Amino acid sequence: MDNIGLIGMVSVFSAALCMAIGSIGSAIGEGLAAMAALRSIAQQPDHTAALTRTLFVAMAMIESTAIYALVVSMILIFANPFWQYAITKAGG
Repeated sequence: MDNIGLIGMVSVFSAALCMAIGSIGSAIGEGLAAMAALRSIAQQPDHTAALTRTLFVAMAMIESTAIYALVVSMILIFANPFWQYAITKAGG
């Protein structure tokens, strides 16, 4: 197998691993935040509006880790700096 194929395989595997770990962590964090918010709403129903607002902000911040994982995996697949290195080595 040539270097370009190896770089492609490693890039795709790394991107898949990055998305798997990033999305699992994000999903667990969102589940725990929702559980805590629902428990708090059940205990103090008059504070529902404030708890819901805080929950949505927390969910957005937790979801940003999954978005970062997506960005890193896209960089690994489409903008990998090793591609250019391998292409210049193969051509020259």
